[in-house]
Amino acid sequence: MKIVESPHEAYAHADHWRREGLSIGLVPTMGALHAGHFSLVRRSTQECDVTAASIFVNPTQFSPEEDLSRYPRTLEDDLAGLRELGCGLVFVPQPQQVYPEGFSTYVSPPATAKPLEGRFRPDHFRGVTTVVIKLFQILPASIAYFGQKDFQQLAVIKKMVEDLNVPIRVVSCATIREEDGLALSSRNRYLSAEERERALCLSRALNQVHSLVSQGLSQVAQLEHEMHRILKPATDSIDYATIVDRETLDPMVEIDRPAVALIAAHVGKTRLIDNRLIGE
Repeated sequence: MKIVESPHEAYAHADHWRREGLSIGLVPTMGALHAGHFSLVRRSTQECDVTAASIFVNPTQFSPEEDLSRYPRTLEDDLAGLRELGCGLVFVPQPQQVYPEGFSTYVSPPATAKPLEGRFRPDHFRGVTTVVIKLFQILPASIAYFGQKDFQQLAVIKKMVEDLNVPIRVVSCATIREEDGLALSSRNRYLSAEERERALCLSRALNQVHSLVSQGLSQVAQLEHEMHRILKPATDSIDYATIVDRETLDPMVEIDRPAVALIAAHVGKTRLIDNRLIGE
């Protein structure tokens, strides 16, 4: 497994593989890897000739009051896990290599970035789209793999790729959960034992929505009320618990087309997100 810091060296490897006619899978990450990340790598190694991953805690997607300095960094463990799965290359740049002095060009994210996370983290998706398009240039892969847990991020990246004619296929991979339903997240390690127990309310609320829709309930206001009923006693605050159109992320009145239920809530000092597809 090759470990490189230089964007030029990373591109040289990817360009060589492309010239050899090999398909390249890319798994962009911010490190602190868990089974969810490794499931993306495993799928890439199954579907592509060679797999590259990136580990970069992207500063431009954090606001000043967010947890950039606290974000977990477990590089040696991350590299060991990627090596075991047969990853061919890991790109581990320093911030100044991604954003050199004088850097001033950013990607304006699509309309799908405006609601939900866009309301609570206004510059977040500008940082996401900028770093992802840079990674797609540095490591020009055939397929890029992203987890469904960050559903809005996935929608934003898909739309950016479509709008800008980026020659890469974006693949969504299912959320990986603990046995009790908690969606895996690098931020879960911030939770105390008591907070982790309370955090299960997110998956319970989503499961309740899915169950009610399966039973025939289609009014979004009632479904959202049910989510808040389950979330409120167990969380410290709720940013949103809503159901939107799966493609546009626009609000819905009833479940008459494919939809997604999304939650962002605070448990202790930790902000957690989760989602579930509904309305199949």
